[in-house]
Amino acid sequence: MEFIITVMANDRPGIAERLAREIEAHQGNWLESRMATMAGKFAGIVRIEVPEANFKAIQKGLTGLRDEGLSVAIELGESSDGKTTLHTIEVVGNDRSGIVREVTNALASQHANVTDLQTEIEPASMSGGVIFKALVEFELTEDQSIDEVIQSLENLSPDLMVDTK
Repeated sequence: MEFIITVMANDRPGIAERLAREIEAHQGNWLESRMATMAGKFAGIVRIEVPEANFKAIQKGLTGLRDEGLSVAIELGESSDGKTTLHTIEVVGNDRSGIVREVTNALASQHANVTDLQTEIEPASMSGGVIFKALVEFELTEDQSIDEVIQSLENLSPDLMVDTK
């Protein structure tokens, strides 16, 4: 059976290893993950597969990591219907308050299902300003158009550039 854990903790060495050790102790298989440190906090999501007979034990072991300062939440996974196409785009423009809301609103208005969103800001080399960058992975159904999604994003601002990956 598959499930997803989310973990949050004060950052320190060994957090990923501690999770891996607990998963392995219950014959779990670490399938995929996203982990990052931001503002001194470690945050991660992990998709795990485990024999159904071991689920209660691994659940107890993972939630017991709270005693070690790790906040772990567990959710059962769901499989998709497979009738979608995955797309990846990069969005770049001048940073401003609300830009993430604008981008995600444009995607939602086109019924794009965001599966991965990575954002960052960095200094603009020539202008002295700040540049916003987003790498967005999303799914569309057969009747949805990637061109309409791109147009919706480009309509947000004349300085916003959208590039397919």
